[in-house]
Amino acid sequence: MEEIFIKLFSYLQMPFVRYAIIVGVLIALCSSLLGVNLVLKRFSFIGDGLSHVAFGAIAVAAVTGLTNNMLIVLPVTIISAVLLLRTGENARIKGDAAIAMISVGALAVGYLLMNTFKTSTNVSGDVCTTLFGSTSIITLTPTDVWICAVLSLIVVAMFIIFYNKIFAVTFDESFARATGTKVSVINLIIAVIIAVVIVVAMTLVGSLLISALVIFPALSAMRVFKSFKSVTLCSACISVVCAFFGIIASILFSTPVGATIVVVDIAAFLIFAGIGTVKSGLHG
Repeated sequence: MEEIFIKLFSYLQMPFVRYAIIVGVLIALCSSLLGVNLVLKRFSFIGDGLSHVAFGAIAVAAVTGLTNNMLIVLPVTIISAVLLLRTGENARIKGDAAIAMISVGALAVGYLLMNTFKTSTNVSGDVCTTLFGSTSIITLTPTDVWICAVLSLIVVAMFIIFYNKIFAVTFDESFARATGTKVSVINLIIAVIIAVVIVVAMTLVGSLLISALVIFPALSAMRVFKSFKSVTLCSACISVVCAFFGIIASILFSTPVGATIVVVDIAAFLIFAGIGTVKSGLHG
Protein backbone atom coordinates (compact mmCIF):
# COMPACT_ATOMS: atom_id res chain seq x y z
CA MET A 1 0.00 0.00 0.00
CA GLU A 2 2.85 2.35 0.87
CA GLU A 3 4.41 1.75 -2.54
CA ILE A 4 1.15 2.74 -4.25
CA PHE A 5 1.02 6.04 -2.36
CA ILE A 6 4.66 6.75 -3.14
CA LYS A 7 4.05 6.02 -6.83
CA LEU A 8 0.93 8.20 -6.84
CA PHE A 9 2.74 11.08 -5.11
CA SER A 10 5.57 10.94 -7.65
CA TYR A 11 3.08 11.01 -10.54
CA LEU A 12 1.24 13.99 -9.04
CA GLN A 13 4.46 16.00 -9.26
CA MET A 14 4.22 15.79 -13.06
CA PRO A 15 2.28 18.63 -14.74
CA PHE A 16 0.50 16.44 -17.33
CA VAL A 17 -1.02 14.30 -14.55
CA ARG A 18 -2.40 17.39 -12.82
CA TYR A 19 -3.76 18.58 -16.19
CA ALA A 20 -5.61 15.29 -16.66
CA ILE A 21 -7.15 15.44 -13.18
CA ILE A 22 -8.28 19.07 -13.62
CA VAL A 23 -9.79 18.44 -17.06
CA GLY A 24 -11.38 15.17 -15.99
CA VAL A 25 -13.06 16.70 -12.94
CA LEU A 26 -14.33 19.72 -14.91
CA ILE A 27 -15.74 17.53 -17.69
CA ALA A 28 -17.41 15.24 -15.16
CA LEU A 29 -19.00 18.20 -13.37
CA CYS A 30 -20.40 19.70 -16.58
CA SER A 31 -21.63 16.35 -17.88
CA SER A 32 -23.52 15.59 -14.69
CA LEU A 33 -25.37 18.91 -14.49
CA LEU A 34 -27.55 18.22 -17.51
CA GLY A 35 -27.59 14.46 -17.07
CA VAL A 36 -30.67 14.60 -14.83
CA ASN A 37 -32.47 16.82 -17.32
CA LEU A 38 -31.71 14.52 -20.25
CA VAL A 39 -32.66 11.33 -18.40
CA LEU A 40 -36.00 12.79 -17.30
CA LYS A 41 -36.72 14.09 -20.82
CA ARG A 42 -35.86 10.61 -22.20
CA PHE A 43 -32.93 11.99 -24.17
CA SER A 44 -30.31 9.87 -22.41
CA PHE A 45 -28.63 8.87 -25.67
CA ILE A 46 -28.33 12.37 -27.09
CA GLY A 47 -24.75 12.41 -25.79
CA ASP A 48 -23.99 9.30 -27.79
CA GLY A 49 -25.59 10.70 -30.93
CA LEU A 50 -23.87 14.08 -30.69
CA SER A 51 -20.50 12.51 -29.94
CA HIS A 52 -20.78 10.56 -33.20
CA VAL A 53 -21.67 13.79 -35.00
CA ALA A 54 -18.53 15.32 -33.50
CA PHE A 55 -16.54 12.31 -34.73
CA GLY A 56 -17.83 12.91 -38.26
CA ALA A 57 -16.94 16.61 -37.99
CA ILE A 58 -13.43 15.71 -36.79
CA ALA A 59 -13.01 13.48 -39.85
CA VAL A 60 -14.07 16.37 -42.12
CA ALA A 61 -11.61 18.69 -40.37
CA ALA A 62 -8.81 16.15 -40.78
CA VAL A 63 -9.56 15.64 -44.49
CA THR A 64 -9.71 19.39 -45.17
CA GLY A 65 -6.44 19.94 -43.30
CA LEU A 66 -7.76 22.30 -40.61
CA THR A 67 -5.25 22.72 -37.81
CA ASN A 68 -7.99 23.75 -35.38
CA ASN A 69 -10.80 21.23 -35.80
CA MET A 70 -12.90 23.10 -33.21
CA LEU A 71 -13.89 25.51 -36.00
CA ILE A 72 -15.95 22.72 -37.58
CA VAL A 73 -16.68 20.37 -34.68
CA LEU A 74 -18.32 22.83 -32.25
CA PRO A 75 -20.71 24.56 -34.71
CA VAL A 76 -21.79 21.25 -36.30
CA THR A 77 -22.39 19.65 -32.90
CA ILE A 78 -24.39 22.65 -31.65
CA ILE A 79 -26.59 22.66 -34.77
CA SER A 80 -27.20 18.92 -34.42
CA ALA A 81 -28.08 19.33 -30.73
CA VAL A 82 -30.60 22.04 -31.56
CA LEU A 83 -32.20 19.91 -34.27
CA LEU A 84 -32.42 16.86 -32.01
CA LEU A 85 -34.00 18.72 -29.10
CA ARG A 86 -36.54 20.31 -31.42
CA THR A 87 -37.93 16.92 -32.41
CA GLY A 88 -41.19 16.95 -30.48
CA GLU A 89 -44.41 15.02 -30.65
CA ASN A 90 -45.35 16.56 -34.00
CA ALA A 91 -42.06 15.69 -35.66
CA ARG A 92 -42.11 13.07 -38.40
CA ILE A 93 -39.03 11.47 -36.89
CA LYS A 94 -39.26 11.08 -33.11
CA GLY A 95 -36.40 11.94 -30.77
CA ASP A 96 -34.99 8.45 -30.20
CA ALA A 97 -35.18 7.56 -33.91
CA ALA A 98 -33.54 10.86 -34.88
CA ILE A 99 -30.70 10.27 -32.43
CA ALA A 100 -30.13 6.74 -33.77
CA MET A 101 -30.21 7.92 -37.39
CA ILE A 102 -27.81 10.82 -36.87
CA SER A 103 -25.52 8.75 -34.64
CA VAL A 104 -25.06 5.86 -37.07
CA GLY A 105 -24.94 8.13 -40.12
CA ALA A 106 -22.29 10.48 -38.73
CA LEU A 107 -20.15 7.59 -37.49
CA ALA A 108 -20.29 5.85 -40.88
CA VAL A 109 -19.54 9.03 -42.86
CA GLY A 110 -16.66 9.95 -40.54
CA TYR A 111 -15.03 6.52 -40.77
CA LEU A 112 -15.52 6.43 -44.56
CA LEU A 113 -13.86 9.83 -44.97
CA MET A 114 -10.91 8.88 -42.75
CA ASN A 115 -10.34 5.72 -44.79
CA THR A 116 -10.88 7.27 -48.22
CA PHE A 117 -8.79 10.40 -47.63
CA LYS A 118 -6.07 9.06 -45.35
CA THR A 119 -4.32 11.84 -43.45
CA SER A 120 -2.03 9.51 -41.50
CA THR A 121 -0.49 6.05 -41.78
CA ASN A 122 -2.39 4.77 -38.74
CA VAL A 123 -6.08 5.34 -39.49
CA SER A 124 -7.21 2.57 -37.12
CA GLY A 125 -5.23 4.15 -34.28
CA ASP A 126 -6.70 7.59 -34.98
CA VAL A 127 -10.22 6.18 -35.04
CA CYS A 128 -9.67 4.21 -31.83
CA THR A 129 -8.31 7.28 -30.05
CA THR A 130 -11.24 9.42 -31.18
CA LEU A 131 -13.83 6.83 -30.18
CA PHE A 132 -12.36 5.71 -26.88
CA GLY A 133 -10.32 8.74 -25.85
CA SER A 134 -6.61 9.26 -25.50
CA THR A 135 -4.82 6.13 -24.38
CA SER A 136 -2.29 8.36 -22.66
CA ILE A 137 -2.94 11.38 -20.48
CA ILE A 138 0.27 13.04 -21.62
CA THR A 139 -1.57 14.40 -24.68
CA LEU A 140 -3.19 17.20 -22.64
CA THR A 141 -1.52 20.61 -22.79
CA PRO A 142 -1.88 23.80 -20.71
CA THR A 143 -3.95 25.24 -23.57
CA ASP A 144 -6.37 22.28 -23.33
CA VAL A 145 -6.72 22.91 -19.60
CA TRP A 146 -7.47 26.61 -20.04
CA ILE A 147 -9.99 25.98 -22.82
CA CYS A 148 -11.70 23.34 -20.69
CA ALA A 149 -11.71 25.62 -17.63
CA VAL A 150 -13.26 28.54 -19.51
CA LEU A 151 -15.90 26.41 -21.23
CA SER A 152 -16.71 24.66 -17.95
CA LEU A 153 -17.15 28.00 -16.19
CA ILE A 154 -19.56 29.11 -18.92
CA VAL A 155 -21.54 25.84 -18.69
CA VAL A 156 -21.85 26.01 -14.87
CA ALA A 157 -22.78 29.71 -14.95
CA MET A 158 -25.49 29.15 -17.57
CA PHE A 159 -26.90 26.21 -15.63
CA ILE A 160 -27.09 28.23 -12.40
CA ILE A 161 -28.60 31.29 -14.09
CA PHE A 162 -31.30 29.31 -15.92
CA TYR A 163 -31.77 26.61 -13.24
CA ASN A 164 -35.44 27.39 -12.48
CA LYS A 165 -36.39 27.52 -16.15
CA ILE A 166 -34.48 24.33 -16.93
CA PHE A 167 -36.34 22.69 -14.05
CA ALA A 168 -39.71 23.86 -15.42
CA VAL A 169 -38.97 22.76 -19.00
CA THR A 170 -37.70 19.37 -17.78
CA PHE A 171 -40.94 18.39 -16.07
CA ASP A 172 -43.68 20.08 -18.09
CA GLU A 173 -42.98 22.09 -21.24
CA SER A 174 -46.65 22.91 -21.76
CA PHE A 175 -47.03 24.36 -18.26
CA ALA A 176 -43.73 26.23 -18.57
CA ARG A 177 -44.89 27.73 -21.86
CA ALA A 178 -48.22 28.72 -20.29
CA THR A 179 -46.43 30.56 -17.47
CA GLY A 180 -44.49 32.66 -19.95
CA THR A 181 -41.25 30.69 -20.12
CA LYS A 182 -39.65 30.77 -23.55
CA VAL A 183 -39.31 27.02 -23.90
CA SER A 184 -37.59 27.16 -27.29
CA VAL A 185 -34.92 29.49 -25.91
CA ILE A 186 -34.29 27.26 -22.87
CA ASN A 187 -34.06 24.19 -25.11
CA LEU A 188 -31.59 26.10 -27.27
CA ILE A 189 -29.48 26.91 -24.21
CA ILE A 190 -29.60 23.26 -23.11
CA ALA A 191 -28.57 22.15 -26.62
CA VAL A 192 -25.60 24.53 -26.70
CA ILE A 193 -24.44 23.42 -23.25
CA ILE A 194 -24.70 19.74 -24.21
CA ALA A 195 -22.75 20.31 -27.43
CA VAL A 196 -19.97 22.21 -25.65
CA VAL A 197 -19.65 19.53 -22.96
CA ILE A 198 -19.48 16.72 -25.52
CA VAL A 199 -16.85 18.41 -27.69
CA VAL A 200 -14.66 19.08 -24.65
CA ALA A 201 -15.22 15.57 -23.21
CA MET A 202 -14.08 13.86 -26.41
CA THR A 203 -10.50 14.86 -25.55
CA LEU A 204 -10.49 12.64 -22.50
CA VAL A 205 -13.05 9.86 -22.82
CA GLY A 206 -13.79 9.68 -26.55
CA SER A 207 -17.05 9.48 -28.49
CA LEU A 208 -18.32 6.11 -27.31
CA LEU A 209 -17.94 6.77 -23.58
CA ILE A 210 -19.45 10.25 -23.26
CA SER A 211 -22.99 8.99 -22.64
CA ALA A 212 -21.74 7.16 -19.56
CA LEU A 213 -20.62 10.44 -17.99
CA VAL A 214 -24.06 11.90 -18.63
CA ILE A 215 -26.23 8.93 -17.64
CA PHE A 216 -24.59 6.99 -14.79
CA PRO A 217 -24.21 9.79 -12.18
CA ALA A 218 -27.82 10.90 -12.75
CA LEU A 219 -29.20 7.36 -12.48
CA SER A 220 -27.07 6.69 -9.40
CA ALA A 221 -28.40 9.80 -7.63
CA MET A 222 -31.99 8.93 -8.58
CA ARG A 223 -31.70 5.62 -6.72
CA VAL A 224 -31.39 7.48 -3.41
CA PHE A 225 -32.81 11.00 -3.81
CA LYS A 226 -36.14 12.15 -5.23
CA SER A 227 -36.10 15.95 -5.59
CA PHE A 228 -34.61 17.54 -8.71
CA LYS A 229 -32.20 19.72 -6.74
CA SER A 230 -30.95 16.86 -4.53
CA VAL A 231 -30.50 14.55 -7.50
CA THR A 232 -28.60 17.22 -9.45
CA LEU A 233 -26.23 18.02 -6.56
CA CYS A 234 -25.66 14.34 -5.76
CA SER A 235 -25.11 13.57 -9.45
CA ALA A 236 -22.45 16.29 -9.66
CA CYS A 237 -20.67 14.97 -6.57
CA ILE A 238 -20.76 11.37 -7.81
CA SER A 239 -19.46 12.37 -11.24
CA VAL A 240 -16.57 14.43 -9.88
CA VAL A 241 -15.51 11.77 -7.36
CA CYS A 242 -15.70 8.98 -9.96
CA ALA A 243 -13.69 11.00 -12.46
CA PHE A 244 -11.01 11.74 -9.87
CA PHE A 245 -10.62 8.14 -8.71
CA GLY A 246 -10.92 6.86 -12.28
CA ILE A 247 -8.00 9.01 -13.39
CA ILE A 248 -5.97 8.03 -10.32
CA ALA A 249 -6.64 4.34 -11.00
CA SER A 250 -5.69 4.71 -14.66
CA ILE A 251 -2.39 6.28 -13.62
CA LEU A 252 -1.57 3.60 -11.07
CA PHE A 253 -2.57 0.62 -13.21
CA SER A 254 -1.76 2.04 -16.69
CA THR A 255 -5.30 1.58 -18.04
CA PRO A 256 -7.17 3.77 -20.58
CA VAL A 257 -8.44 6.88 -18.82
CA GLY A 258 -11.95 7.05 -20.30
CA ALA A 259 -12.78 3.39 -19.85
CA THR A 260 -11.49 3.41 -16.26
CA ILE A 261 -13.66 6.40 -15.34
CA VAL A 262 -16.73 4.66 -16.78
CA VAL A 263 -15.98 1.46 -14.81
CA VAL A 264 -15.78 3.52 -11.60
CA ASP A 265 -19.11 5.15 -12.55
CA ILE A 266 -20.64 1.68 -12.95
CA ALA A 267 -19.34 0.66 -9.52
CA ALA A 268 -20.85 3.81 -8.02
CA PHE A 269 -24.19 3.06 -9.66
CA LEU A 270 -24.23 -0.45 -8.17
CA ILE A 271 -23.44 0.96 -4.72
CA PHE A 272 -26.20 3.59 -4.92
CA ALA A 273 -28.64 1.03 -6.33
CA GLY A 274 -27.92 -1.11 -3.26
CA ILE A 275 -28.39 1.87 -0.93
CA GLY A 276 -31.67 2.70 -2.68
CA THR A 277 -32.92 -0.87 -2.30
CA VAL A 278 -32.09 -0.90 1.42
CA LYS A 279 -33.68 2.53 1.87
CA SER A 280 -36.89 1.41 0.12
CA GLY A 281 -37.00 -1.73 2.25
CA LEU A 282 -36.68 0.27 5.50
CA HIS A 283 -39.44 2.71 4.47
CA GLY A 284 -41.60 -0.06 3.03
